[in-house]
Amino acid sequence: MPDSVKSASLVSPAAGGIAVPPVAKVGDALAQVATPSLLLDLDAFDANVARMASAAAARGVAVRPHAKAHKSTSIARAQMAAGAVGVCCQKVTEAIPFVNAGIGNIHISNEFVGEARVALAVAMAARVTLSVCVDDVRQVAPLGIAAKRAGVRISVLPEVDVGQGRCGVASTDGVAKLVDAIDHYEGLHFGGLQAYHGSAQHIANWDERRDTARQAADKAAAYVGFLEARGITCPVVTGGGTGTAEFDIESGVYTEIQPGSYVFLDGHYGSLEWRDDWRFKHGLFLASTVMSTARPGVIVCDAGLKSVATDSGLPRFWSSQQAGKPHYRTASDEHGVLDLASPGEDSAPWLGETILLVPGHCDPTVNLYDRYVAVRHGRVEALWPIEARGLSQ
Repeated sequence: MPDSVKSASLVSPAAGGIAVPPVAKVGDALAQVATPSLLLDLDAFDANVARMASAAAARGVAVRPHAKAHKSTSIARAQMAAGAVGVCCQKVTEAIPFVNAGIGNIHISNEFVGEARVALAVAMAARVTLSVCVDDVRQVAPLGIAAKRAGVRISVLPEVDVGQGRCGVASTDGVAKLVDAIDHYEGLHFGGLQAYHGSAQHIANWDERRDTARQAADKAAAYVGFLEARGITCPVVTGGGTGTAEFDIESGVYTEIQPGSYVFLDGHYGSLEWRDDWRFKHGLFLASTVMSTARPGVIVCDAGLKSVATDSGLPRFWSSQQAGKPHYRTASDEHGVLDLASPGEDSAPWLGETILLVPGHCDPTVNLYDRYVAVRHGRVEALWPIEARGLSQ
């Protein structure tokens, strides 16, 4: 496990001011954690990290977890300790905490433009093994010029569209132009292909998700074949994610996968159809307190829109926690309204209770918090900073 942050520190108050109290301290019971707070169940987390690592290793496929899901160097260290080859970051600034933490292999799995971002990427390349994506020759030249000037070498991966319809070139001619442009600059080298199909991750039906993943892999394989016919070896084909990892590692096409949400299994991924032992464990929870029971059949908690992302659905009450299954019905800024099983049920016993919620979408929910409260068997074991929170440039 990564090093723990042993205690939360107070925000130093101005003269005569009041300090912000710590969210939690190591050793606290769940009921002592200030809410709303982001909880990480370490037993589930450990199992999820080990599960993905072993499945990929059995097929000789590398795991490069997506740090945009967790934004935490502590989690990245745990993934690296389990065998990950590095991490992905979606934005250039998002990678900064991981560079500073000594994560030595980072892939920027997204295109970027502009002098400032190019300069930042070059600065990172002086400290870590860096790879980046391009899908336009106009992205290549500034990077190549800057890399040569700085005396660094950057691995550049053309992105190919394998079904997402977002970024990436969609023709062999486009790939050829990018490879030729990369080869023109001594500070750059062709590192392989980025072949990511994001929407495939979220197809609920298992058969349809498998078929879509296979189609994406077939498209990626066609680009690899095209390059090989030109005498160009494609050392890396990277892509995939939590939803298609089981298919991608069996494809024979992908050399590495980029899953992110598997460490948490949020509500959306949990709602998908899974087969065999590929369902991961729910490990990320929002701890909330019932703050009002003024109406029969209804409880109101302190976790609303400022505490949890709702783009993939409202959070779900973790029903294994206690009797009854309240339904999270609506969210406003600071309130979450949950209906009890019966409209006339006495809600008073719930007042002051800590409840756990499963967020629908982990990535934007994580971005709302400064730290994880890492718990094991109902006790706080560590506080892990979310260092890349808000780094979206």
